[in-house]
Amino acid sequence: MCGIVGILGDHQAAPVLVEALKRLEYRGYDSAGIATINDGALDRRRAVGKLANLADLLVRDPLPGKSGIGHTRWATHGAPSVGNAHPHRSGPVAVVHNGIIENFKTLRTELADKGYDTETETDTETISLLCQSFLDQGLAPRDAAEQTIARLDGAFALAFLFDGESDLIVAARKGSPLAVGWGDGEMYLGSDAIALAPLTDRITYLEEGDRAVLTREGAEIWDREGRPANREIRQIQIDTTRIEKGGHKHFMAKEIAEQPSVLADALAHYVDDTGLQLPANVPDFAHVDRIVMVACGTAFYACQTAKYWMEQLAGVPVEVDIASEFRYRNPPIGPNTLAIFVSQSGETADTLAALRHVAEKSQILSVVNVPESSIARESDIALPILAGAEIGVASTKAFTCQLLVLLVLSLKAAADRGLLDEASLAAHIDALRSIPGLMSQAIAASDQIEATGEKLAEAQDILFLGRGRMFPLAMEGALKLKEISYIHAEGYASGELKHGPIALIDRSVPVIVMAPEDELFDKTVSNMQEVMARGGKIVLVTDRNGARTAGDGVWKIIEMPDVPDVIAPLIYAVPAQLLAYFTAVAKGTDVDQPRNLAKSVTVE
Repeated sequence: MCGIVGILGDHQAAPVLVEALKRLEYRGYDSAGIATINDGALDRRRAVGKLANLADLLVRDPLPGKSGIGHTRWATHGAPSVGNAHPHRSGPVAVVHNGIIENFKTLRTELADKGYDTETETDTETISLLCQSFLDQGLAPRDAAEQTIARLDGAFALAFLFDGESDLIVAARKGSPLAVGWGDGEMYLGSDAIALAPLTDRITYLEEGDRAVLTREGAEIWDREGRPANREIRQIQIDTTRIEKGGHKHFMAKEIAEQPSVLADALAHYVDDTGLQLPANVPDFAHVDRIVMVACGTAFYACQTAKYWMEQLAGVPVEVDIASEFRYRNPPIGPNTLAIFVSQSGETADTLAALRHVAEKSQILSVVNVPESSIARESDIALPILAGAEIGVASTKAFTCQLLVLLVLSLKAAADRGLLDEASLAAHIDALRSIPGLMSQAIAASDQIEATGEKLAEAQDILFLGRGRMFPLAMEGALKLKEISYIHAEGYASGELKHGPIALIDRSVPVIVMAPEDELFDKTVSNMQEVMARGGKIVLVTDRNGARTAGDGVWKIIEMPDVPDVIAPLIYAVPAQLLAYFTAVAKGTDVDQPRNLAKSVTVE
């Protein structure tokens, strides 16, 4: 969620910090700030809203210094305001923080009794006040930071900057990601490698419970037990062109357009001339009795789609659970249960907590976009989706890449269990290979989808319907639309319509029907007719035969290419994404950074 950067450099830190924070905008934020040390003196600047506001403030009121920390805040405790923005400063210490301090009220009361009064509504100010109290007792800065960290309960990534210490940043990680960057006589800190990509490609990821002391000469790292930790320095290759808009108006538009190429990359990784290519440590599904899939948001709908594939192709019972609910049910996990966790960032707090809940009970396989992430590192097997950096908050290419990897996994499961013969498996692999080309054809329908989106922008409520493998996609389409256009939307199984939602239908409610001409098409058309009989405006997303068969009387038709049934969810994801995108553009909303949302949800 929030973004942290830090630098101990040879050049003015403020412009570098702001540029690094821009690369973290995708995480979501409502205010931003930086603090630097100049001639031994600590100072800071903060602003509400976009980073442009902070940049303008720095033009009017520059902040010199070659050492500094910066932060983009997504409000948890306290409304967005300059006072609540980070860095928080208490006397000689400034702090930036990602996470939630669960015992901040207890600490605040304790500090108030000692004469340390708060000025903000945030839990983070408690950290800086606590550190100040230890400094006032005569502790050295790094010792004061260590004592402060030891008192904190909750999840956090932290960076401390001290008055009079121009060659020191103290950092800590518990539950929220943090990475150290290595330069030549310079050192960096960031919430992820993307923030540091223009500065260095040498990254150390802090492990759970780690503390780090950075100077320009390097970093000393200790584990949660206080023992020196020799963490690996990894050379990270980040395609910086994928974190630029590349001529598109929005990152979301660019990332939708990138889907044919990133899916081709993923296919090349998992499929070759001999067939499926999965790591040797992926389990033999012949010995798997049950699969539990856990995820949040869009990744949850990818899992819901995979449930159809796993059960229909491989005959494996699948349970799909929302990560934030999973561990509180304390679900029974048997010895032959495979747990699959899906997360774009690999840092999703609820998903990571659910993973740790079953770590000793089940083999864990994760599907992630960041191979160095916490979820990947804590899994027995981690399968990368290879989508590249996704900047738009509303997931697009990561969703379809998740679907692809989960489909490949389902085909392996079916083959392991003897439910796909050689010819059938070859036919499905041919379908996989057709995805990039069919995806390009789907994107080519942008003009007709844009015209429909402009009309949808006038609606207040929109329903999405789908059957079978299209049902999770209906829910994903509704999620996309409400995320970025702020129009209320819901996705339903088509057959569920008459069990309640049909009461919502009138002439003002568009109903988007995801309906390739498959084995369930006739039933979907029947549900569609029920909507039309009540004046509902149908947007039919189908193929040529479907349009010919059921297109009479519908409001709008969006025609997709003919696709093999098994890959239809991937191809039909494109019109769902583009409808949301063009509707949001027509409404004039902030497509890439919609209000109240964060890309990487690293707090529960």
